Amino acid sequence: MADERTAAVSRETSETEVAVTLDLDGSGESTVETGIGFFDHMLASFAKHGLFDLTVQCDGDLEIDDHHTVEDVAITLGEAFDEALGERRGIVRYADRKVPLDEAVAGVVVDVSGRPLYEFDGAFSQARVGEFTSHMATHFCRSLATNAGLTLHAEVTGENAHHEIEALFKATARALDDATRIDERRGGETPSTKGEL
Repeated sequence: MADERTAAVSRETSETEVAVTLDLDGSGESTVETGIGFFDHMLASFAKHGLFDLTVQCDGDLEIDDHHTVEDVAITLGEAFDEALGERRGIVRYADRKVPLDEAVAGVVVDVSGRPLYEFDGAFSQARVGEFTSHMATHFCRSLATNAGLTLHAEVTGENAHHEIEALFKATARALDDATRIDERRGGETPSTKGEL
């Protein structure tokens, strides 16, 4: 590929310090340290199944709760996607993926549109998985979509929150991998009748 689709983004507030590197055309390698074991597992899974090379380092105010850490990592990762995509020329743009994990199924439809919107249908069966608050999975997706400029619709069903959340992260990764791929038939043109995204 002529142009590397990579980004390095950092964010520092009174609540967190976050550093993210992203390669959209990677092999799924990751190094993740957020201080929340289950969240680290989800981000590593996101990288593995999206074939993104990803590093995430976050030092957050976990003595309060997990909210700021999850939110700020999602914001920074979204900004990294936006930077790595650049003008979004030649990308597939749309994708639709369903991923099962035992009894749970998550579905994600994405448009790499430049117009942020997030919709979620479903609920998580338990309030927490380890030190991770389950509803933060949807907040992660919303913050990611907002900062990456994605239209993202997600749904989940199941009986086990670990499975439900993991399926959601994997489905989001697979959909983003599909949608951000370069379609050689486009010849580098922007996939929009408007001429830009």
